[in-house]
Amino acid sequence: MHQVQPPMTILVIDDDCAVRNSLKFSLELEGFAVRLYADGRALLDDVHLPVGGCLVVDQMMPGISGLDVVDALRMRGVSMPAVLITSIASPSLCQRAAAAGVAIVEKPFFGNGLVEAIRGLLAQ
Repeated sequence: MHQVQPPMTILVIDDDCAVRNSLKFSLELEGFAVRLYADGRALLDDVHLPVGGCLVVDQMMPGISGLDVVDALRMRGVSMPAVLITSIASPSLCQRAAAAGVAIVEKPFFGNGLVEAIRGLLAQ
């Protein structure tokens, strides 16, 4: 008998409610389970993170930036892949993200760039 795999969980961290809800809708259409967080602190306070999955984290948030959230998770031993979403991908941000093994997808999103980045990371 063929066992059905549960959907992969995508953790969306963005301070913009409209962006969070839009990403939830589009990612669920692609077959992912989605959890939403209003900021990095909310994610870091969640003691029940999934074992697998992928982070989609906004870089520019109040309090703690997206890459700082990823760094904090890595220090805790949470190594799930991450996609950083940003409006401005400066050379220094790109270097820091590359060093952390974090993909960058620029806003506004065109086509399936974000979903393709997520699927690519999950396939590794």
